[in-house]
Amino acid sequence: MSKHAVLSPSASHRWLECTPSARLELEFENTSSEAAREGTAAHALCEHKLKKELRMRSRRPVSEYDSDEMEECTDAYRDYVMEQVEAAKQTCADPIVLIEQHLDFSCYVPEGFGTGDCIIISDGRLHIIDFKYGMGVLVEAEDNPQMKLYALGALEVFDALYDISEVSMTIFQPRRENVSTWTVPVEDLKAWAEEELKPKAQMAFEGQGEYVPGEWCTFCRAAVRCRARAEEKLRLAQTEFRRPPLLTDAEIEDILKVLPDLTKWANEITAYATDAAVSHGKEWNGFKVVEGRSVRKYRDEQAVAQAAKEAGFKDIWRKSLITLTDMEKLMGKAKFKEILGDLIYKPPGKPTLVPKTDRRPAINNATNEFNVIQEEKNNG
Repeated sequence: MSKHAVLSPSASHRWLECTPSARLELEFENTSSEAAREGTAAHALCEHKLKKELRMRSRRPVSEYDSDEMEECTDAYRDYVMEQVEAAKQTCADPIVLIEQHLDFSCYVPEGFGTGDCIIISDGRLHIIDFKYGMGVLVEAEDNPQMKLYALGALEVFDALYDISEVSMTIFQPRRENVSTWTVPVEDLKAWAEEELKPKAQMAFEGQGEYVPGEWCTFCRAAVRCRARAEEKLRLAQTEFRRPPLLTDAEIEDILKVLPDLTKWANEITAYATDAAVSHGKEWNGFKVVEGRSVRKYRDEQAVAQAAKEAGFKDIWRKSLITLTDMEKLMGKAKFKEILGDLIYKPPGKPTLVPKTDRRPAINNATNEFNVIQEEKNNG
């Protein structure tokens, strides 16, 4: 078995939509991002805290990413899991709790395997909990293919022993204040596996099928150089953008929908070309590498202060309060609220146009709300 699955569970939303992308990605180096390394550290801490809570042997991991925020998030995850364990005990005398469990679903996905963060098995029910430390993308549990793959792997081992009839899947994403759970009958899950997953996984494993650009391209390693994606974005650029006076409201609405992804793609191309030129000496026809704008900085603040003082300049320091976050950490949440509660306020945010799928409530009247904000700013 290879260290990294060709059809990894975390990329399943991608290779299920764009089946040849899995093989195409293998042509690119699988580098780990800072966010991914931070997530790995958070997962290790989650595992340790759960094991300690369940009276299992574990040594606390130490990493450069340790922080108060990570402590709070992993504590919240541990507490949530233990709440689910207690809930399972209401219907099952001795539920099984598995942490960082290896799962094999190769009967549906060629060489398919993965690791489940936490699995709780009780009479008739399987509950899979997945910890997400990232905060960039909100992850939902409903119809989540990664979670469904984990569920299929767990069912292969425990279905016969516990006569499981339904599976619950939970995404625990504390930094987005997101706890999303979806429950599905086992028969529906297995029907999806046979009718949709199995044939598409076979195509993906063989590198067959059509390239299909979409929102699933976001973390694809081949996205920047993918021809199908480039052709789609260039087509959009050619057909959607006309002189503003000629655009109808419907055309503007269409452009607003595609603009974020189009802009993101353009930035990715620029970043890729810049890195190739700076780090690998690539020469792009018609382009050159220049020194960007920069701001002046003191070489040594203490030396500057001493030199200014010796020259007779005294008013060279500015005093400012520490940040709200640091103040709250200094005092503790209870004291912070008691001492400064009435002195803290949160002004309304600037009106922003976003898709209707955004979770924030709509402003009833953007013009009036904007005027209120401006008035508050003017009144200081």
